[in-house]
Amino acid sequence: MNIDASAMHFQTLCRMVKEHGAREEVVIDRCTGQRYIGAGMKGGRIVINGTPGNALGAYFDGDSIIVHGNAQDATGDTMNDGSIIIHGSSGDATGYAMRGGRIFVRDNTGYRAGIHMKAYLDKAPVLLVGGRAGSFLGEYQAGGTIIVLGRGAGGAVPVGDFCGTGIHGGAIYLRCQKPPENMPEQVAVNKAAAGDLAEISPHVEDFCALFGFDAQTILSETFYVLRPNKLSPYRQLYTHN
Repeated sequence: MNIDASAMHFQTLCRMVKEHGAREEVVIDRCTGQRYIGAGMKGGRIVINGTPGNALGAYFDGDSIIVHGNAQDATGDTMNDGSIIIHGSSGDATGYAMRGGRIFVRDNTGYRAGIHMKAYLDKAPVLLVGGRAGSFLGEYQAGGTIIVLGRGAGGAVPVGDFCGTGIHGGAIYLRCQKPPENMPEQVAVNKAAAGDLAEISPHVEDFCALFGFDAQTILSETFYVLRPNKLSPYRQLYTHN
């Protein structure tokens, strides 16, 4: 089904997507900031040409959402499964509290991406950013994997300030020539070993296949991995430790 979303109210658009999305692919043309597209859907494939608004794919439990353009804030908020693929950049709080599935952002993402990410049993969310991420990446991260490839950063640390503040689970991978400095005390920073790279390779390879990059070249360069510092008393605040 094809929908021309120009000048369409977000409630009308979301109702049409939910009515048809479970049965057929929905293609949205001329998307102009409509919010909540795909929110709460189980199953279905949505292709968006344009710029979706806030909370794209919130609580998504479906197949896939593909955006040919940029996305705004809170993409994939608390998503549970499926994939969101953005052929551009995304705004603040991308992957907020996501608990499953994968988000691929070709370019950059704003502040507080991956905040409150979590994992449980077989649910292991992945957020992969091709360019740079803003400050507070992975704030209070409780599980899952965040990968920032730093394309266009020239080998510099591809994140803003306060990366991993409050982290108590999961891991953050950064492709850069030197480790990030002035990290919060609850973050342990190490050069990624062969086993670390083996864990993220499938996701990087899928990202490169989607956007036309060379995975072998990317994976051959230096990565640093950020994990919770086991000596930090911050971990004692959480019942799973």
